[in-house]
Formats: sequence, C-alpha cells, structure tokens
Amino acid sequence: MIQNHPIRAAFSESYFSNTSTPSMRKLTLVARRAAEAGFVELVEPQPVGRAELDQIHDPAYVHSILSGEGPLSKCAFGYWSEDYRDGVLAINGGNLLAARLALEDGIAANVAQGFHHAAPPNGGGYCTFNGLALVASCHPDIEVFVLDCDEHGGDGTAEFTKTLPNLFNFSICGTGMAAFEGPQSIVRRVPPRDEKQAHQYMQEALDLIGERRPGLVIYQAGMDPHLDDPLSRSKMSGEFLAARDEFVMKTLLIELGIPFFFVLAGGYQEPMEKKLVPLHVQTFEIASRINHQRRK
Repeated sequence: MIQNHPIRAAFSESYFSNTSTPSMRKLTLVARRAAEAGFVELVEPQPVGRAELDQIHDPAYVHSILSGEGPLSKCAFGYWSEDYRDGVLAINGGNLLAARLALEDGIAANVAQGFHHAAPPNGGGYCTFNGLALVASCHPDIEVFVLDCDEHGGDGTAEFTKTLPNLFNFSICGTGMAAFEGPQSIVRRVPPRDEKQAHQYMQEALDLIGERRPGLVIYQAGMDPHLDDPLSRSKMSGEFLAARDEFVMKTLLIELGIPFFFVLAGGYQEPMEKKLVPLHVQTFEIASRINHQRRK
C-alpha cells in the first residue's frame, strides 16, 4: 500500500482568473483535487505588497498592473481585470509563503506558477511579476537556486540574476525563449523526445545543487514538456515527467537535505480537467509520498 504524508502548500481561492490559457484557470481544480486526496494541507497566503514588487520591478510597471492604467497592464495575458490583478498578487504572496514553509518543513509548494518570463521592466509570456526573483529579493541572506523544468526557458529569471547576487537559475527546456547563460544562469536545451538527455541534464543540475548547497531551491515542475501539450517541443511522456519529479524531490529532500518548494509552471492541454489537472495532481502525490518516506 502506497503511503503519503501531506505537505503544506500555499493556495487562495483568489488565485483563479478566467485567463485565455489554463494558466490561472487550472489552479483551483488542482488545489481541490490534491487536498481531497490527502496530498496537501492548504495554507492561505497574504497578497504580496507593492513595496516588495518595487524592489524587483520597474515601479511604473508595478503601478500599471496594480491600477490597470496604461498599455503595460495588458502585456502578460493580453487583458486586465481586478480578479486577474488580485490573483497575481495572491500567487506571488504564495511564493513568499511557500518559501517560509519550505525553510520550516524542508518541502512545500505553491499551487500556482513562478511567472519566470517576467523581467525587471515588464512581464511577458503569461507572466506578470517574477515570483522566483521575489523570493530571492526577500531572502538576501541565502542563495536561492531555481531549477526550472518548464518547456520554455526562464528568460526573465535569467535577467534577474544580473541584479540579484543570491539568485541562480538553471533552465532545462525544449524552447529557449531567449534564456541566456551567464555567471549565475545555465540553460540546457533538450532535443525532441530525448528523455535520456533530459535526465542527464537533471543529474547535472542536481550535482551542481549538491556542490553549491543553496539555502533554498525552487523547482518549476512544468507540465508543458508533455508530448500532448500544444506548446511542447520536448514531447516527453507522462511517465518520464513523473520520474523527473520523483528524482528531483527525492534527491533534494532525502539525499541532500536541502529545503525546496515547487510550483506548477506551464501546461496548456485542453480539456484541462481531464488532461492537464491530473498531471499536476500527480506531482503533489509524488511529493507527499516522498515526504512520507523522509519521515519513516
């Protein structure tokens, strides 16, 4: 019999917004199914404040998103609404909460995304405020290592490594999205259907984490590399993505003992209730199972 121990995960009903992609529409379904299955204990976050956002983003851009005024307010999802704004603020507050929970428990999650395409001057690619850079900015005393396994490279996070000395970005992606290599940014592009190469890149990233011993890892558990995803170039099987999640979590939690939290990252399959949501819930099942193994 498979046994699980629930992990604490940040989530608010205000995360939901009727976005054109499943990006924010899927979150409530994932949270409810994971909670009903006993994989998570949901914890309500406080919305992130403007002062924290102004520390990493252009204040004029922040004002545009908060107020709905000006063309920049529509740059991420192509529209603006109060629900969308409130969801984005709650999600980024969830990233800060998940970081605190991970530092307390060793493992945690935010039932949302990291918004890794958002750069200092603006958002992009369905990403508004970069919640990964936000965590690094709010924890300047520790290194925050982002292991980004979204289909699309974390170009916004890579930009933030230029100004946040405690932020390190390692993107394993099928599509680069202008992500670049630098002193604190590594990009590994996976050829289509090459699961062996993808695993080797995962091993490289985890070996580097073992060497650097960061204070916190943020794992972007993207499901858009899936072979049925309309935006996937990688075309990875569901079995590989499950093995990927298990490999990362077991290595971080049990072998290395480095605190981490994960976010859902990309996934665009429709109908999302039948195709996409189960893939994300599977990540929570794996996390709770490994959490049980750690506690044995």
